[in-house]
Amino acid sequence: MTDTPGWASPGSPEPPHEATGPSAPPSTPAPEQGTPQPGTAQPTAPQIPPQAVPPQGWSAPGPYGAAPGPQPGWGPQPGWGPQPGPGGYHPGWGAPPSPKPGVIPLRPLGIGEILDGAVSTVRRHWRTAVGLSFGVAALEQTLSALAQWWAYESPHTAGPVVALFATYPVSFVLGIIAAGLLTMVVSKAVLGRSTTLGEVWRDARPQLLKLAGVTFLTSLIIAGVILLGCVPLIAVLIGGNPDPGQIALLFLPVLAALPVALWLGIQLSLAAPALMLERQGVLTALARSRRLVKGSWWRIFGVTLISRLVIGIVGSIVAMPFLVIGMLLAPDTSGTPGGPFGAIAGAPPAMLASLAIGGTLVSTITIPVLAGVNVLLYVDQRIRREALDIELARAAGLPEFGGTDGSGPTGPQGPTAPGGPQRI
Repeated sequence: MTDTPGWASPGSPEPPHEATGPSAPPSTPAPEQGTPQPGTAQPTAPQIPPQAVPPQGWSAPGPYGAAPGPQPGWGPQPGWGPQPGPGGYHPGWGAPPSPKPGVIPLRPLGIGEILDGAVSTVRRHWRTAVGLSFGVAALEQTLSALAQWWAYESPHTAGPVVALFATYPVSFVLGIIAAGLLTMVVSKAVLGRSTTLGEVWRDARPQLLKLAGVTFLTSLIIAGVILLGCVPLIAVLIGGNPDPGQIALLFLPVLAALPVALWLGIQLSLAAPALMLERQGVLTALARSRRLVKGSWWRIFGVTLISRLVIGIVGSIVAMPFLVIGMLLAPDTSGTPGGPFGAIAGAPPAMLASLAIGGTLVSTITIPVLAGVNVLLYVDQRIRREALDIELARAAGLPEFGGTDGSGPTGPQGPTAPGGPQRI
């Protein structure tokens, strides 16, 4: 393809190049000229030198009529083409995959990866995670069932109310223990390390009392905001007989307090993992959570809401058969003393047993997953703000990041974070 100067198709043969002389040897007639007859003078026509065809490969076009040669940077070069790198990565095939020593890739996470990481933690470390959550859930449900059975055997006004609220302190303490221990399980799972219940207890025990302080203070702040919005309504209800219009008007402060309480709850939602993994104090952990959430409130709210909805739906599906069985075993409670509290707490033993079994099974599944989502949200925020992924890769022992023997330069406990002896 030599009719267009300077271009040739890849791989086409290169014709001979001569600056002067006949365009073809005598034995080969020139195109469109015929074979010359012996003894016959032929008119001399100007000879057009053949156009040079570039060598094999692609070349840059030159000026019209010029014979371009190979140009620097054009055509195949030594080692041209994708060359495999570490981990099978080929340059030019997109971004290299993120390292994944544990349950999550070490990069900013999406909501699906956060949920998958939480579920993978339960699946891979089920002996520790499921065993811990089952023990906590079984103890909590047993105490609750015993309190409700006492209310059933003592059907008076105060009994059902006491039974309904008596287990709250126990649930509070068990929830703190479960959250603290499961936080350590997830932190090990991120690095791809297995752990035992004894190791988790040893790591979490020094911080459990502070975790109780963070949980109590966070609950107090949120409840205080809601109660502050309810003060006008409570004052009017205590002071006299308000009309329905006044009651409706006084509900407006309550409705205004709910978004404020929600905003504060998300702002302080990362305080628990910050306290456990960075060895912070109570007030420092609350301030740390606010800094991590700043600028990402809507994202953290969305991930938290969607994850709780998904986990709640799964829990409801698991609990539904036990609830149906319990309702079939329950007698008519319309005349139970104590009003609605009596109907809730004063249930027969067969129904209480069915509900306790269902509640234990649901809590065994949901407690570690919810804890995993919270911890992975904290890890994700630190990856986005502080490049924690590099420190995690080193702590996991990835050699391309400077890690050695699964411990990395930061020691077996994990990397330190800016500002002190913080770790993950």
